[in-house]
Formats: sequence, C-alpha cells, structure tokens
Amino acid sequence: MTYRTGVSRWWGAVCGLLTAAAAMGFAQLFAGLTIPAASPVVAVGEAAIDRTPLGLKNFAVSTFGNSDKTVLLAGVLAVVFLYAIVVGVVAMRRLWLGFGGLAIFALIGLWAALTRHGASASYVVPTLFGAAAGALVLWRLVVTARAAAAEAQAARKWRAARAAGKRGPAAERRPPTGSGPGTAAGERGPAAGAGPGGLGGPAEDVGWVAAHDEPAEPAGWTGGAGAAGSAGSAGSGPAGSGVAGPGPAVPAGAGARAGDGGGFRSGPSAEPAPWTGRSGPTARRQFLVTAGVTVAAAALGEVAGRSLATRKNVSAAERAVRFPKPSVAAPPLPRGVNLPVPGISPFITPKGQFYRVDTAIIVPQVDPANWQLRIHGMVARPITITFDELLHRPLIEDYVTLCCVSNPVGGPYIGNAKWLGASYSSLIRAAGPLRGADQLLCTSVDGFTSGTPLSVVLDGHRDSLIAVAMNGTVLPTEHGFPARLVVPGLYGYVSACKWVVDIEVTTFAAAQAYWVPRGWSQQGPIKTESRIDVPVPGTEVKAGKVTIAGVAWAQHKGIEAVEVRVSGGPWHQATLAAVPGIDTWRQWSWEWDAPKGSYLIEARATDKTGYTQTSLVQDVAPNGASGYPSTQVTII
Repeated sequence: MTYRTGVSRWWGAVCGLLTAAAAMGFAQLFAGLTIPAASPVVAVGEAAIDRTPLGLKNFAVSTFGNSDKTVLLAGVLAVVFLYAIVVGVVAMRRLWLGFGGLAIFALIGLWAALTRHGASASYVVPTLFGAAAGALVLWRLVVTARAAAAEAQAARKWRAARAAGKRGPAAERRPPTGSGPGTAAGERGPAAGAGPGGLGGPAEDVGWVAAHDEPAEPAGWTGGAGAAGSAGSAGSGPAGSGVAGPGPAVPAGAGARAGDGGGFRSGPSAEPAPWTGRSGPTARRQFLVTAGVTVAAAALGEVAGRSLATRKNVSAAERAVRFPKPSVAAPPLPRGVNLPVPGISPFITPKGQFYRVDTAIIVPQVDPANWQLRIHGMVARPITITFDELLHRPLIEDYVTLCCVSNPVGGPYIGNAKWLGASYSSLIRAAGPLRGADQLLCTSVDGFTSGTPLSVVLDGHRDSLIAVAMNGTVLPTEHGFPARLVVPGLYGYVSACKWVVDIEVTTFAAAQAYWVPRGWSQQGPIKTESRIDVPVPGTEVKAGKVTIAGVAWAQHKGIEAVEVRVSGGPWHQATLAAVPGIDTWRQWSWEWDAPKGSYLIEARATDKTGYTQTSLVQDVAPNGASGYPSTQVTII
C-alpha cells in the first residue's frame, strides 16, 4: 500500500508519539505499584547521569543549578519522543519494523533498570509491562491510521475528479471489492465488510484506492453489473459488497448502461454523485477515538504512578522522630554573626534555601524503622546500628558550613546549618580500623559513594557527624533523612554522603568512590574562598556611601581577613562578623565612598593559616574552583 509521503509521515509521527506516551505511562503506573526506582524513565535518567562527561555535568550544574535533573529528564523525554516519531513513521509502512523499534526502546529500559544499585529481577517488570502496552497501542493506532489515511486520499481523488468533470471508463471506477484487485483466482482479497469504515480487509488492503490512480467511488455507487462476483448488491451492504451504500438495493444493471458496471447512477447529466461515503469520516473518527483514549490512559498512568510512588514517602515518619537532648550542645551564637546589610546571606541558611546537589532523580524515601548503618571492611569488629540505636548514642550539635565542589567562584552551592548527630569518629573507632586502612567508602541507599580520608575523620579536632537533624528539626528528605554524613573542611563529593547505609573501611588504592573515575580528585579539601553578595552584578547604585558585602569560608581553618578592591586599585580591609567557630563561613562588609562611573569590584579572603585566596582562575574540576569573586556595578 502507498500513501502520499508527507501524509504518511504525519500519521506515523502521531502514532509513534502516542505509543511512547502510553508505554511510559503504563510503565510508570506499574513502577508506582511496585518499585518506583524501577521506572524506565528514571532508570535511563540515572544511567545518563552516571555516564555524563565531566564537562557536560559541570555545564548542567552551573547553568541549571538545582533544576539540572529536571532538565536532564526533559532531555531524556525529548530523545525518546524523537525516536518514537521515527518508529511511528516506519511502522506505517512496515508494522513489524515498528515493533522492532519498540523492542529496542524496551531493551534500553531493561538495561538501565537492571544496572541500578540494588536492582533485582523484579526491576524489569515495569518496563516489560510498558512495552507490552506500547505494542498493543502501536498496532491499534497504525491499523486505524492506515485506514484513515487511505480513505482521506480516496476522498481527495474523488473531489479532484469531480471538479475536473472526470468520468473514466467503468473499469477504472470499480470499488475495491467484487471483481476489483485481490479477488481474482489465487489472489488474496479483502474480507467483506471487515476493517475500519466498512472498507474491508486487513490494514494492508484498506488503501487499495490510494494505491491506484483512479478516484474513489462515490457513496452513490450502486454495485450493479460491474460488481460481478459479489454476493449481493449495494444498499444494505450485504456480504461481498464491501461498501455499504445508501438507499434500497438495485438489481444488477438496473438504471445503468450495459458495461457501466452500475458504478454511477444514470441520468442525463452523468454528473458524479458528491462524496458522501461514511467510510472516510468513520475511519478518521476511529483513529481520533483511539488516540484520545491513549492520551487519557497515558496521562492517568503517569499521574497515578507518581501518586503511588509518593504514597511511600516518609513524611509521617519524619514528624514522628523525637531527638534526645544533645550531650554536647552547639555554642551560643555570639552577637554580630549577622551584619545589618540587606541582601547578605544569613549566617544560618534556612533549610528551604540550602543547596542540593546529588545524583538522585527520585529522592530516596527511607523508613527510619528499617534503616541500618553497616560499618565493615578493614575493621576488627564490624558494626551494624539501627536508627533507634543511633539516637541513643551521645549526640553532638555544631555549626558547620557545607560546600559542593561544583560551586564556581562566587557560586551558590554552599550553605551553613546547625547539625545534630552522633560522633562519626567514635563509631569508626568502635569498629577498630586495621593498619593500612586510609579510606572510608560511604554508600548511599541509591548506590552513590563518597571516599573520605580516614585520618580526617579520626583527627579528633573536628566534629564529624552522622547527622540526624538540621537547624533544630529532623533532616529534610532531600537532605538525607534519616541520616547523612557531615565532615567539616571537605567538599561534599568526598564526605557528605546522604541517605548513608554502608561504610566500608578500605584503602584509596583498593576502591574508588563515584566521582573519582569521572575525573575528580580522590582528596577534596575545601579551598579558601569568598563571595560578593551585594551589590548584585549589573546593578546601578547612587553615588555616595555604598556597602560591599558577602561571605568567606575556609572550613576547619577559619577566616582571618577579607579584602576588597575597586577596578584593580589597592586592597581595603573589610569588617568581619563574629563567628562561633572555624568550621563556618563568615560575613564581611566594606563601606565605599563611590563616585559616578562603572567599576569592577573584587574580593579575596585570608584564612587563619596565613594563606590568601589565589587570583589563579581554575574550573571546578577536578578539585574545586579558584580565583577572585567579582561584580560589575554602575554608580549614578
């Protein structure tokens, strides 16, 4: 069967898009009923994160920030739908090739699901369920689309013939039934009355008219003598007629000239009857109904699947957690930790504004009743501890600033909070690390790993925590509930494992954490840095007294000084805010008597070891960005 190429592609594109939507919707529904992480879209997205080149990952984080995963999923869906369009176009011509394309799509989903951390055989079920639903939808859509496309072409040909006054010989006007193609001895003909719109036969034969140059017959064709071989005459559409014509049955040859085949009504004008056949609109209507049902089912599956997945959230468990009084409370905040400068970052970052950078597309929902932390490997005494047992250990409260290694100079991926948790070092000491061990390989419930130097955790001079609370309340789920690691002075990628469930005492030579083979350094000490919060870049400020302010950090070393300069001029000492310790950032400000003009403002920090922030510009990879933060302002 042939169609006009453009028309066929449009029908195929729609079929492919709807098939993809149905497959993903039903897969999401089944994943919500069983294992949310087994959703093929989520699995493919996480597999893409695992294999994203370093430069592209950095671009995504710096460009899209906390929305990077949303953009990633949008990209995955865009690729899926483009592929689906190709599958649909191919399926319009060769349905079995369309099924083959769908099978490839399913295989990718199966591979992604089975390679997820903790995957089992049950992870394949949502993808298989979605693929089966997609195959059924593709078959039904292609069948109805072929019929609708063929009949639409037949209608166009008839209208063109009528407009041109064309009345070809009777042999060119026979319908695709009776003595038409496919009914000669030995040929496969369409089944009478079968198929959409009454055209008869399977989808491959529906488009007989579209495959020939002659116009389609009008609805007034009466099925007369030219319909020899049919079991009955037109009118009520008995078996063999192939087309159900309006009006009473007409005997063969009645009202028609011999040889006309009864194809047209007789009359002096010999004007062809208008296109009134019901088959075209009916096939199109069937396709639209099928498409509408598919869209509704896909949307319902997606919404219901996500709803079922979130029903497993642990918000109720979060609210039920009660913390004992800490054995070591955080020191009182000294006066002056927050400078009176509008727009400067507050000393304590609100939980809702705390940065989030991780590899989880779906935030893990870990029930504290089932949570356990296992400490093993190169230890004398392996330990497994429950959440309740963790809460009954002596708890420590302290202020610690966390920073992501992907934070560009002057970037937003840093925050300060008051953390509550059990002593990390005391648990590791209780397990008894063996000689030669130098790494703590920490694993999240979703399979992410971070590699922390054992010596840093055991140095005895910093409050490394297995944290259970943040800013006086339970950890938010997106920040690691029920437990995460907090190690002052190290970038998060080597220390701040969220949803932690496993700590293996090992060596850097024996095991690599998640980001190391992807181009990041094994060691990740935080660099001495600063940021300008106000004025924001590109703003216009009135001449006179202008406040330049921001924050600086050098966790576990402490900030000693911050300096500011204008357009390459001399450095000026900034005023520093008070801090409760050396593991937090520190606010600073400088008053500038600003004349009119355009200026570049730069800052630099010096830590308590005497090291001053370098002007050398370095990208975030492999171990953190460096350079002076700057802002361009116009004084008016």
